[in-house]
Amino acid sequence: MNVNKERHTIWLTDGAWNQVKDHYRTDNCSMQNEYIEKAIRFYSGYLDAEQADSYLPRVLAVVLEGKLGALGALGDRVGKLLFKLSVDNAVMAHVTAVSIDVDLDTLKKVRVQCIKDVKETNGQIDFEDAFKFQKRLD
Repeated sequence: MNVNKERHTIWLTDGAWNQVKDHYRTDNCSMQNEYIEKAIRFYSGYLDAEQADSYLPRVLAVVLEGKLGALGALGDRVGKLLFKLSVDNAVMAHVTAVSIDVDLDTLKKVRVQCIKDVKETNGQIDFEDAFKFQKRLD
């Protein structure tokens, strides 16, 4: 887009100018003028949004689409890992149930204890702690 530009003189504090110098490349601007113009347009849009609810919702929608797209992929990955973990847990439960002789009453007591442990530790259960508890060690 070829836009005619004119030269304008502005006065900035040293602090504001240092921010321009520090951030214009971070925003992928090739020149400091481009960064200043984008900043002015953004802030003007923000002010306009206070009066007309059109600018900010559009900006938020664009930002959220980008973030949620990445989060969607993360969510899919976490879901697959949770499924795999659940399958492995079920295999362990079946192998353990076949291997040991525990009555239903004891199983219910262990479940109650496990629920209490998970709640108290936010799920940070340590096998060694469970082993010591069951063997009455410590």
